[in-house]
Amino acid sequence: MGSLGKPGTLGKRGSSRPSLEERREAGKQLRISVPRSSYARWTAASNRPDPIESLKRSDSGRLAALLPIRYARMSQSPFAFLRGAAALMAADLASMPVTGIRVQACGDCHVANFGGFATPERQLVFDLNDFDETLPGPWEWDLMRLAASIVLAARSSGLREHHCTEAAHTAVESYRRRMREYAEATALEVWYSRLDLQVLADRARTSAARRRWQKVIEKALHHTSGDEFPKITAIRKGVARIADRPPLIYHPRDMARIDEHVRQMFQRYRLTLPHERRIVLDRYQLVDVARKVVGVGSVGTRCAVVLLMAGPHDPLLLQMKEARRSVLEPYAGPGKYDNQGERVVVGQRMLQSASDVLLGWTSDDAGRDYYFRQLRDMKLKIDLESMTRADWLEYVELCGWALARAHARTGEPALLAAYLGRSEEFEDAIGSFAVAYADQTERDHAALLKAIRTGRIRAGALGSA
Repeated sequence: MGSLGKPGTLGKRGSSRPSLEERREAGKQLRISVPRSSYARWTAASNRPDPIESLKRSDSGRLAALLPIRYARMSQSPFAFLRGAAALMAADLASMPVTGIRVQACGDCHVANFGGFATPERQLVFDLNDFDETLPGPWEWDLMRLAASIVLAARSSGLREHHCTEAAHTAVESYRRRMREYAEATALEVWYSRLDLQVLADRARTSAARRRWQKVIEKALHHTSGDEFPKITAIRKGVARIADRPPLIYHPRDMARIDEHVRQMFQRYRLTLPHERRIVLDRYQLVDVARKVVGVGSVGTRCAVVLLMAGPHDPLLLQMKEARRSVLEPYAGPGKYDNQGERVVVGQRMLQSASDVLLGWTSDDAGRDYYFRQLRDMKLKIDLESMTRADWLEYVELCGWALARAHARTGEPALLAAYLGRSEEFEDAIGSFAVAYADQTERDHAALLKAIRTGRIRAGALGSA
């Protein structure tokens, strides 16, 4: 099972790039060696590792004091379990058939990892928004994880089973249809394409849904450093400092040592930014650092919020986040970047239609890698649990569209579109897989709950994800 050509060789002088017709024919031929229906079957391997042992292995190198929060969050629902078990699913997906077509994979493509954020032009767009696991790999893995997550999240929100399956089918169908459109576009048209966030409201099927999405969009406009500043800080002796809200935001006891290390890392991060962006960053002075617990799968990794000030009313909040090796690496092979923060940053720039202008990477003296980004720069958070069936279908259709756009930027859309074809055979197969894997995740989640009850896993201090 091989792809047509090798990533990184297309467009080089002397390379023999196949013609559009050759790529389309190659895509159709792949249906013979990898039938689209083959994705429908999921059966756990007889030697599949115990899910609890798999999770405990992924704890290696994390901050032990924060692990109970990780497991408390994962215990909340099977969907929450999936969010925290990317390594487990990566191992499972490695046993599934693949065409050999590779893209820059997100690596953790679940339905809660999409949303809105601001472009450098201060426009709101809809896109993928988490890239900790990004790595070149099979396109199928992102789509299969997305479909399974949709079934689980829809079940958690109380949708009937056939509506959960319908939502997964809708997302994959959207991916297939949009990939056909990108296959007909020029390379630059694909690269410049973006989904304006306003599309959520414009495509709403009812006036009530339109008003609801519009309210969500307007709220995102206020998620900036300036608006977040009074919520996350307190004035101490006339100076702004990050407010402690343990166990989710706090200053560790050895904060003086950590503060000095962060300042050293900050200078190394600064050098990864283009010169014109350093000019902006240099207007600010680093005044405080605090540890911050984020997400589900990231809990226990070293994350911090960094407060910088250019004046009494000119704050900048950055997030510094540890970048570990991608969960895809054991199965897709290592990436080209030694610094895992650089891997995340470059992958994000490849996949997103527009990325944070202050996105950069660094490392510490212990050999751990990190990346920096702005904290909540007009970031839109979608409330999945309150969605109606109609909301779900509108939302997941956009998720499939955004994923197709990301894969088209870094892969071969003509090859992919030809393989997917015009029929619904592929989405039917992925829909079947999604239901079967959702059932598997529910069993794994039940195993986690049992491990917590018996004391094998310690959970507590939930906090907000």
